[in-house]
Amino acid sequence: MSERDLLAEVAAVNEAAAFNRWASFEVVAAEPGRVTLRMNWREEAGQYAGFLHAGLVGALIDTACGFAAFTQAGQVLASHYSVNCLAPAVGRAFIATGEVVRAGKRQIFTRAELFAEKERGARKLVATGETILMTA
Repeated sequence: MSERDLLAEVAAVNEAAAFNRWASFEVVAAEPGRVTLRMNWREEAGQYAGFLHAGLVGALIDTACGFAAFTQAGQVLASHYSVNCLAPAVGRAFIATGEVVRAGKRQIFTRAELFAEKERGARKLVATGETILMTA
């Protein structure tokens, strides 16, 4: 499957998920074992101090990892995920890249980084995470 076809397939899965549509997640890149998502900032995504809510930080990491695994194994379920918040998530957009670390027959190990994008395109690492997914 070409990267263009893979991108279209992952984007279709993303569009089918009501939460992802509500959160405005956009699949911007997909290749075997690696996916990048983007979410533009909007006020209702923030917490009381104006940062991106940690729930959405986790959702971006979980989704990027899940989609990276999907590119190699099809439908998957998360059995565990962890998030490390490194800095306040403040920016005009948020970019999450997930990648497969190791894919076994039943479990897939992935990791992700989440960057906050500033006005002029500069990016700052704000969170990292890891997931263990199971084939469906």
